[in-house]
Amino acid sequence: MEMKTTVVIFGANGFLGRYLCRYFTRQGREVVAVGRRKDGWSGDGMFIEWDGKSIGPWALALEGAGLVINLAGRSVNCRYTEENRRMILDSRVEATRVIGEAIAKCADPPAVWMNASTATWYRHAEDHAQNEWEGEPGEGFSVEVAQRWEQAFFAAKVPGRTRKVALRIGMVLANEPDTVFDVLGGMVRRGLGGTMGRGNQRMSWIHMDDFLAAVDRLEGDLLADGVYNLTAPEAPTNRSLMRSYREMVGMPIGLPAFGWILEAGAWVLGTETELVLKSRWSEPARLQADGFKWRWPTLVPALVDLQSRPGLDGFFHVPERRAAGARVWTAGRGLRTA
Repeated sequence: MEMKTTVVIFGANGFLGRYLCRYFTRQGREVVAVGRRKDGWSGDGMFIEWDGKSIGPWALALEGAGLVINLAGRSVNCRYTEENRRMILDSRVEATRVIGEAIAKCADPPAVWMNASTATWYRHAEDHAQNEWEGEPGEGFSVEVAQRWEQAFFAAKVPGRTRKVALRIGMVLANEPDTVFDVLGGMVRRGLGGTMGRGNQRMSWIHMDDFLAAVDRLEGDLLADGVYNLTAPEAPTNRSLMRSYREMVGMPIGLPAFGWILEAGAWVLGTETELVLKSRWSEPARLQADGFKWRWPTLVPALVDLQSRPGLDGFFHVPERRAAGARVWTAGRGLRTA
């Protein structure tokens, strides 16, 4: 029997971390979930606390691990005050640095280290997509965070047998409270789901099914290293995205939100308008070249699917099914089936 190797997930109590913990646990893998606190953890695997900046008992879990995934970092859904900027940047750089130091000390280092990054690394683009080979870096605080994050990752001196993969992740969609799917859906149901800003900005996204499958695929591909865009092939404009949401919930109208309205709303909600106004058009060129098959390559079917799979349990729920032949056989004999 093939031995199931350990998966160590940093930032395991966050949105993506919860789904990864459940996904790998269901594969029969031993999962070690690492986070600053247990709040938000899915309960899958074994949880270990850390401070995100110094080596502790969690480092023992890296010995012989098959996969290490680092998602740790303060949420960017806040106002970009000087203090918040420092915390967003430091939380990512320090966590990446200390994980690299711990891997360097391993007698049996992990096979793969994946580090989260963001599709906001690329410049604003409304005329063409940006891919891993030809994409140009953008400007602004979000881009600085992405660049510093990746610099810390690739600068970490780890054993050559540990393969590094940086994940430039688009908006990951799953039907869970306070995520992009939930927030936009709530706006649309209130009649506020019109075009945001000019509406021409591109929105790179990926269904949670495909995000999990891509991580799995990249772990198993011994030639996969460097930077990968984790997005769907389709990147609709904001205008098209909001129209798709209105169709999903059956809302015929959607009031547009102009720049000044968004600025006021963002101030009230304690967030930044760039989260919806910045164009993100990241082409997953390397996944396409590697032959990756998306289950949900286009937005509308993805939204319809997620609407029927609420929450973590709903997402992973597998309905019980009887074989069609058994139903036909019992029906033909006057027997009842459940």
